[in-house]
Amino acid sequence: MDGTKPHILVIDDDRRLRELLRKYLSDNGYLVTTAEDATAARARLDGLAFDLLVVDVMMPGESGLDLTASLRRTNPVPILLLTAMGEADDRIAGLERGADDYLAKPFEPRELLLRIGGILRRAGPPRETAREVRFGAFVFDIERGELRREGEPVRLTAGETELLRVFARHPDVTLSRQRLGDQAGAGSRTVDVQVTRLRRKIEPDPKAPRYLQTVWGAGYVLRAG
Repeated sequence: MDGTKPHILVIDDDRRLRELLRKYLSDNGYLVTTAEDATAARARLDGLAFDLLVVDVMMPGESGLDLTASLRRTNPVPILLLTAMGEADDRIAGLERGADDYLAKPFEPRELLLRIGGILRRAGPPRETAREVRFGAFVFDIERGELRREGEPVRLTAGETELLRVFARHPDVTLSRQRLGDQAGAGSRTVDVQVTRLRRKIEPDPKAPRYLQTVWGAGYVLRAG
């Protein structure tokens, strides 16, 4: 992907509109990923960094308003809400939950571009996804899946590499076994085995881990920096 292009996540349960937005925004210079609901959006957000979210308010399950409020607790990504409801109270509700802007359907595609452009200008230049994470004497290249200690390669199995990738994308964030397993393509019990193996390779004392720590009752966390 071209890292100089802003990356937009379009979240809308209307397949036709979702695809129209994907094509239109792509044709106008944006990288575009789509999701059909809040659950799919969270999965995309777990693995990718976005510069802006375009979120439909009226979706089955978790609504766009609820998703916006939830994301705002931990994620500063700009959000533009789309809805068929154009009343002032509805716009205010979206802004109160943390949305950056609000566009009522039906809308002119050019207006959508103007709104997106305005939000991105206020947010600053596109952010780059970190290519590597450092912890102690170690550096892990996320894209290549290479771990080095003071410049020397450390051999990892395929399973260890995928698990470390998940940790590296979320440094200092506690991740549950379920989430780790889902993203690394492993079962929760396999996660425990892989964590033990990783600790043997990166910890001065695997029984008292400094970097790959257990958060009792919650999961694991990679302490970076």
